[in-house]
Amino acid sequence: MSIKRFSEYEIRILKQNPNVKSVSDKSITYQEHFKKIFIEEYNQGKLPRVIFEEAGFNACVLGDRIKRASHRWRQQNKRLDGVKDTRKGSSGRPIMRGLTDAEIIMRQKAQIELLKQERDFLLELKRLERLAIKKEKLSRKKSTKSLNK
Repeated sequence: MSIKRFSEYEIRILKQNPNVKSVSDKSITYQEHFKKIFIEEYNQGKLPRVIFEEAGFNACVLGDRIKRASHRWRQQNKRLDGVKDTRKGSSGRPIMRGLTDAEIIMRQKAQIELLKQERDFLLELKRLERLAIKKEKLSRKKSTKSLNK
């Protein structure tokens, strides 16, 4: 969060923007569609400040928030779930209600994808370890041969 707080007037103006989901004196939450549009336009070469201004934001009011949101959304876009706001479901508390079949399937697919990534990482690590051991043995043989001469 930014140190700069929004004034009551700035909050009223920001709430009128259709790209704003919610705003308080400390923070602003943007609509999902705006985040997607931002990523598309950024990938086409537009500057973050220009994208925000074209979306009806006053860059002076947002200040450093533009830079931080841009960085955060570009990082999030690399994930499987994209720029979706993940704060709602990641409190770490178990869900007390029953899950629908679709939710169970979605969670299982995510878990499978995570396990695949972990397996690939471990396989690559194992391959690199074997390669390092092989290089070490080869360098020992070379040094032993040079000592024997």
